[in-house]
Amino acid sequence: MTETAGKNTVILDVMGADNGPESIIEGGLDASLRLGDLLNLILVGREDVIQPILDKKSVDLKNVSIVNADSEVPMGISATEGVRMRDSSIAVGLKKLKSLGTGAFVSPGNTGAVMATSLLTLGRIKGVSRPAITSLFPTSTGRPIVVLDVGANVDCKPQHLSQFAVMGAVYCSVIFDLEAPRVGLISIGEERSKGNELIFNASNLLQDSKINFVGNIEGRDILSGSVDVAVTDGFIGNILLKFAESIKPMLVSSMQRQIQTNIFSRAGAMLLLPFLKRMKKTFDYAESGGAPLLGINGNVIICHGSSNARAICNAILAAYEMTSKGIRNRIHDELLNNHFGKNNGSESKGKNTGNGVVYTSSSNDKR
Repeated sequence: MTETAGKNTVILDVMGADNGPESIIEGGLDASLRLGDLLNLILVGREDVIQPILDKKSVDLKNVSIVNADSEVPMGISATEGVRMRDSSIAVGLKKLKSLGTGAFVSPGNTGAVMATSLLTLGRIKGVSRPAITSLFPTSTGRPIVVLDVGANVDCKPQHLSQFAVMGAVYCSVIFDLEAPRVGLISIGEERSKGNELIFNASNLLQDSKINFVGNIEGRDILSGSVDVAVTDGFIGNILLKFAESIKPMLVSSMQRQIQTNIFSRAGAMLLLPFLKRMKKTFDYAESGGAPLLGINGNVIICHGSSNARAICNAILAAYEMTSKGIRNRIHDELLNNHFGKNNGSESKGKNTGNGVVYTSSSNDKR
């Protein structure tokens, strides 16, 4: 197996996940099979663990290689402790990404360690104060909503939320091919008079920005799809994320109890089975695969610690898309061209550049 550097390289951390490396490797091989020669997959971890697993697979491994890392970051330690482990699969994988200068890194390992090591190894995109973890939530419209931050920054300042909004708008625009995606700020009410000091000040910055900011939104607006991007701090965002993850098991458990009540319920469930499967899939975190860490000077995707092979495969596909569509450069250019300076880009307010992101909503903009 030979390693080939290039923009389509994805580095996969196979150590540190809850369920061991085998399902992680399986997901990586599934992605390699789907993308073929478009993908160069590098597996990072203990070679003496990885190689026997690969030897059992009857698949073409010409675009798959191994980079050895002697240790893994345990899930239970702090980000600071994780950063100190310089020979971990997270540290080795991110150093490899930096040396290549392109590509992406995917990890289901310790989230805090991935964030902190990414920041120290790769640095931030110019103009970004803090990176943000980004997640896709299902909506009733069928198109997911981009939500950020969902855990990287517990305490935020208004300018951080403003930058999250720009990064989220760029990501949404590129991934879903949307011009001027609608951006909302999560608050306790749609009225501008509602919220705390952070929300008031962030709202003022966003009103004076060049993104399509439509104002405050409430929690109920997230799953309705009334906006394309929802912005919040990492404290609230992480609560939302964990709540969303609880919906699927709750629905499955509730349906199972109802189905078992009588023979008519069981018969009805058989007729509704295709619909029930689609609903279950809608709320399955494995469908999105992982959460991009936007604002880092590199493409990094953080996966759930209990990710299965399908989730890892989808995360790699998302990482490939981020790289091939140049999302990192798009974020950099958007911040540089339209959101630097004391006016936060308001000098040319109202001038749509046509790049799919820069846009100023009017006072009567409707969601």
